[in-house]
Amino acid sequence: MFEELKNNLEGEVLSDSQTLENYSEDKSIFKLLPKAVVFPKSLKDLSYLVKFAKKNKFSLTARSAGTDMSGGAITEEILLVFTKYFNNFHLNPQEKTAEVEPGVYFRDFEKELEKYNLMLPSYPASKELCALGGMIANNSGGEKTLKYGKTEDYVLEIKAVLSDGNQYLFKKLTLTELNEKISQNNFEGEIYRQLFPLFKENFELIQKSKPQVKKNSAGYNIWKVYDGETFDLSKLFVGSQGTLGIITQAKLKLVEKLAFSKLVVIFLKDLKIIPEFLQKTLSFEPSSLEITDDHTFKIYLRFAKEMAEVLGAKNLFSTLKMFLPEIKLILTFGIPKLIILAEFEDNNKEALNEKIKNYEKVLQELKIKYLLCQKEIEIKKYWKLRRDTFKLLREKIKNRLAAPFIDDIIVNPEFFPEFLPKLTKILDETKIIYTISGHLGDGNLHIIPLLDMKKEKEIIFPLMEKVYNLVLEYKGSFTAEHNDGLIRGYYLKKLFGEEIYNLFLKIKRIFDPDNIFNKGKKIEVDLNYIKSKIKN
Repeated sequence: MFEELKNNLEGEVLSDSQTLENYSEDKSIFKLLPKAVVFPKSLKDLSYLVKFAKKNKFSLTARSAGTDMSGGAITEEILLVFTKYFNNFHLNPQEKTAEVEPGVYFRDFEKELEKYNLMLPSYPASKELCALGGMIANNSGGEKTLKYGKTEDYVLEIKAVLSDGNQYLFKKLTLTELNEKISQNNFEGEIYRQLFPLFKENFELIQKSKPQVKKNSAGYNIWKVYDGETFDLSKLFVGSQGTLGIITQAKLKLVEKLAFSKLVVIFLKDLKIIPEFLQKTLSFEPSSLEITDDHTFKIYLRFAKEMAEVLGAKNLFSTLKMFLPEIKLILTFGIPKLIILAEFEDNNKEALNEKIKNYEKVLQELKIKYLLCQKEIEIKKYWKLRRDTFKLLREKIKNRLAAPFIDDIIVNPEFFPEFLPKLTKILDETKIIYTISGHLGDGNLHIIPLLDMKKEKEIIFPLMEKVYNLVLEYKGSFTAEHNDGLIRGYYLKKLFGEEIYNLFLKIKRIFDPDNIFNKGKKIEVDLNYIKSKIKN
């Protein structure tokens, strides 16, 4: 059957056992062996693939770098990999925009942006590994989201191949432009004819359903499509995980990097002080406010030698020298409950220094231990701790899987003094090893259990239920950045209720009536199926 594809595509179609094995995993807890891996080379290829999938009742799953933690980038059907050919981008530095294809690695994009002192600030911790298609498909956020917002705030336009095999452009439309679209006698016109009444008639329901937290990647991004004056379906594609169509290009807004930055590392022992600490810290407008917990810090110290080598330490003496502040801290203060990275930025060096001086006074008044990083190596060390936690756990912990399944919860951070003890009680009752990191300013926590999959696999779904019930108690969301995929799609109804879930279903069916785009992810997820696909 795949000979037909090989004979009609410009790109490659591979179905050998090694390739299928190589693409059977992303960074989730699942393993799915595809039937074929395709490297599409052109729009003509994508159009043919859509028609082939419809005719033969296959599903198409788009994949960029494969760093997804939810199982969104793997399939048992046809996998489309975009990093080989759909990897071009064009910058317009004067306009501060870029047109990008989904297979562009963020690291390559960032290098080019730096030449013009520009940035796309919604990058995740995996910025050295991820690609832009995944960032858009998941509606990613990261360490700078507190100040700058998520990927949805930077997507101006989306081009996508839809279920009729044609590519269409989606962007913000005035109501006059919307009426022109509605009058079109084609598949695009039909989409607008069905979707506009859906959003208009359910406007109040949609607005009321928005999670009352600072960021959310659960469900379809329905809250920014229609505001009464404009209609923007590009927002719907951001975070849709390839379930509505195949994204082929995006136009992104960029921002200028500020000239100077300072990093303050805070060591917190008392969680009760968090509300006052947060209130006072946020008044200084940090660009990042990141946390790692004591579990992570212990693992970090355990692998201090390896971390030091990555940062350039040549021997035991230079390693000890590099970690002297941490050694002193433990001897005099004990291991902190949370390590907080507070980064501040400004174009004016004197103003930044003045801000830091005033912030130090606040920390001293609160009797909080802190370190103002003076050297580049110190800054790198602490950002390494924060950004590489998941990578470190995956690579260094033997006989245990760093298992992301409650990896992206969010509640308003003022609830933390109550919420965190309840959360850790639930986790500790399972007697599993786990780490917590995340974004304190947003209230977004990344919990990574380290599981012996031969003995502890059975705790996954009962633990998810307990954690999610707690999150709902505090009116949070199950995913702030990592999206639904396989692992959380089943819980959308629990999070949003029947009415909103049915809206999600209608949106999916309007775009994808034959269910060929990333089937079984995000929407209509089969719980028994996903339980059977967890790695051993």
